[in-house]
Amino acid sequence: MRVVKLTPKPRKNPNLPVEAESVIPEHFMDESFRDLSVWEGNKERSFCDFFDIEIAGEASSSEDIELVLAGETRTLKRIGEYMAAGKITVEGDIGMHCGNFMSGGIIEIMGDADGWLGREMRGGRILCHGNAGHYCGSGYRGEKRGMRGGVLEVMGDTGDFCAEFLAGGEIIIHGSCGDMTGVDMRDGILKVYGECRRACGNMKGGTAYFFGKVNEMHPTFRDEGETDVDGKIMHYFTGDVANRGKGSLYVKEYEYY
Repeated sequence: MRVVKLTPKPRKNPNLPVEAESVIPEHFMDESFRDLSVWEGNKERSFCDFFDIEIAGEASSSEDIELVLAGETRTLKRIGEYMAAGKITVEGDIGMHCGNFMSGGIIEIMGDADGWLGREMRGGRILCHGNAGHYCGSGYRGEKRGMRGGVLEVMGDTGDFCAEFLAGGEIIIHGSCGDMTGVDMRDGILKVYGECRRACGNMKGGTAYFFGKVNEMHPTFRDEGETDVDGKIMHYFTGDVANRGKGSLYVKEYEYY
């Protein structure tokens, strides 16, 4: 097992966002990572000039590599983009677009994640122990498919448009979500244990479970009666019938506009 610890060096402007899509386990099989770079604002920085790097152990494949991000990491964007194997552990907070398009491996975030966590994710697993921002597990603006595979789990809350255009995989939110949770959902599984607003509007397919309260629920779902889900009596709806949708919506408690 090879463990690579990356710690951003002190910066004059620590709030300046950093494009760091090169931080994936596949790039750390050998010394070639020293040729990588990141963009700090509009300036390209050498990887080794930006990070303090500690390496321990060996790896026979990228599956045997764990990257540990330490120090001030909340402005690092696109960490784990297109990641296919291995593990990334973020000891604190992480910036926007973490796990974009990832197809395998594990990303574990001990703090909070900014917006677009797991955007258009295809496989693997993301576990965020804190809160996540807007558009968690969604598609980017203009895209018609969001997360397509894998598992994205957030132990805290998320912002608005969580699981927008969800097309596969599973999203689990243990806290509450903001507005328009699961809007335009096409497939996959969504589970929310806290509250949310205006859930699953324009839903076309997939299955969503809301174990808390759905506020301002859309009236365009067909009430199919009550059913048992994991020992809880839930209201079962199908729709969104306004879009000839065939999704399944299970709600513990709700109120209309």
